[in-house]
Amino acid sequence: MMLSTILLQAQTQGAGGSMWSTILMFALLIVVFYFFLIRPQSKRQKEVRKFQDSLENGKSVITQGGIYGKIKEVKDNYVILEIAEGVKIKVNKNMLFDATDPSSASSNETAK
Repeated sequence: MMLSTILLQAQTQGAGGSMWSTILMFALLIVVFYFFLIRPQSKRQKEVRKFQDSLENGKSVITQGGIYGKIKEVKDNYVILEIAEGVKIKVNKNMLFDATDPSSASSNETAK
C-alpha cells in the first residue's frame, strides 16, 4: 500500500516538464565532479610524473614508506637508494614520495 502511494506521487510530480531540470542538475553534478575530483587528481599525477622524470643521482628523497635516502643510481622503473653508509636498497620509482632538503633531514636526526 505504501509503495503504491509513493509511486503515484512520483508520477504526478514528474509529469510537469521536469525533464530539463533533471538534465540541468545532472550536468551541474558532472561539472562539480570534474572541478573537485578529476581535475585536482590529474594535476597531482602530472606533478608526480614530473618529479619521477627529474630524479637524478645524489638527490635526497623520501619513500612512501617513510624511508629517507639518497639516490645512487637511476634505472627505467627503479632507483637504488643509499639509506645509510654502505646500505643500498632498490625502490620502485612509483614509491618515491618527495624530494627532501638534506639539511632538514640531518637537523631532525640531531634533535632526537
